[in-house]
Amino acid sequence: MRRMTKKLPLDPELAALLPALAGRVPVGMTADRLDHFRALPFPAIEEQIGGRPVTWTDHTIPGYRGAEITVSVIAREDHRERGPGIFHIHGGGMVMGDRFASVHPLIDWAMKYDAVSVTVEYRRAPEHPHPVPVEDCYAALRWMAGHADELGFDPARLVIFGGSGGGGLAAGTTLLARDRGGPALSGQLLQCPMIDDRGETVSAREYDGVGVWDRTSNLTAWTMVLGERRGTADVSPYAAPARATDLSGLPPTFVDAGAVEVFRDEAVAFASAIWAAGGEAELHVWGGAFHGFYDIAPGSAVARACVAARESWLERLLSR
Repeated sequence: MRRMTKKLPLDPELAALLPALAGRVPVGMTADRLDHFRALPFPAIEEQIGGRPVTWTDHTIPGYRGAEITVSVIAREDHRERGPGIFHIHGGGMVMGDRFASVHPLIDWAMKYDAVSVTVEYRRAPEHPHPVPVEDCYAALRWMAGHADELGFDPARLVIFGGSGGGGLAAGTTLLARDRGGPALSGQLLQCPMIDDRGETVSAREYDGVGVWDRTSNLTAWTMVLGERRGTADVSPYAAPARATDLSGLPPTFVDAGAVEVFRDEAVAFASAIWAAGGEAELHVWGGAFHGFYDIAPGSAVARACVAARESWLERLLSR
């Protein structure tokens, strides 16, 4: 595995954390190390709730081709208002993580907006390659929209949210919803999204053997999702949304990335393509930041700025 020899232009607060993350983040991940990274613990849902009056309820629903999948509904215990709905897709490169990974924003939004959120346990690659993950997500989105009255949210304020691999699946699910005539989405929130299987951008080539998610891990995960099709002309935009040639008709979009990560250039290109198609996008590239910095180092100044920008965008969106 090639390792960078030049000094990374990292934010000092983030740079100080990297040595302690060694072995705990998927850098240099090859197929034989997937089980190791899958076994790394995430904070449990109870820990993320932290005593706040928020609850979750599990439901078994039909996923792609009728297979059973699980979704969890997260809402305030005293939920009454018909507030916004948030559909969440967890990260992990489409090969790791579960539906409760990094759901703390959903808990915050339940408290702040009385939002009702649904987070989906989509089936992961390589056991379930494309189209299973994105089709499971689309099936769960349809279930959520179809149960708006029962769940108690306003279907006119339904936002899709995902980060990393979940951001890529969110973008793919949004394209499916557009092309299949619904459900209607009022916004898509994509943080550090994984959307391009080709690995040909400057940032996709530049960061290998360093950071939190590198070129090797990225190509490994994409190969698990797509098999021999990865990098060829035979890749659907629903699998890799950077492949889409038409980004018109999308809901208002928030997209961001760290400046020191593999996904930087594809995030910038995706926002640019939305603008070129006449759409609405807000783009942030966070100087000195590695992948997933907002979850890994939430107390850092750059993470606080990132979260503030995300929250400002969502508040403006929901006030329309």
